[in-house]
Amino acid sequence: MVTAVTEGIKVCVEVTYQAEFSSPHQHHYVFTYKVTIENKSQFTYQLLRRKWEIFDAAENPKIIEGNGVVGQQPILEPGESHTYVSGCNLKSGLGKMKGVFTMEKLFDGKLINVEVPEFQMIANIFHN
Repeated sequence: MVTAVTEGIKVCVEVTYQAEFSSPHQHHYVFTYKVTIENKSQFTYQLLRRKWEIFDAAENPKIIEGNGVVGQQPILEPGESHTYVSGCNLKSGLGKMKGVFTMEKLFDGKLINVEVPEFQMIANIFHN
């Protein structure tokens, strides 16, 4: 698990290789990642947008942007957290991701870019 904190917003990411959904002989590797966003600040924030940088050893880097996370734009009061699971497909068994969540402080409308720490995606293809 990797963790980063930006202005009191803590982001933790845990990644899992999904061997049962992967086909290494067809260059198809599936990973899921669980993201927990915890508001440790004294303000209420809403997650508006996400931006991911995806690095795959077999391809050029990709940038993925969009509103919210898995169709949601959660509002986090102080002390609250939001957890979601998403996935990424790679053509190699080796990659990494990092990103930014754009969040709005509802008190004054200030936007902040919250770091999503870089995490590794490594296929465990040699495990029985």
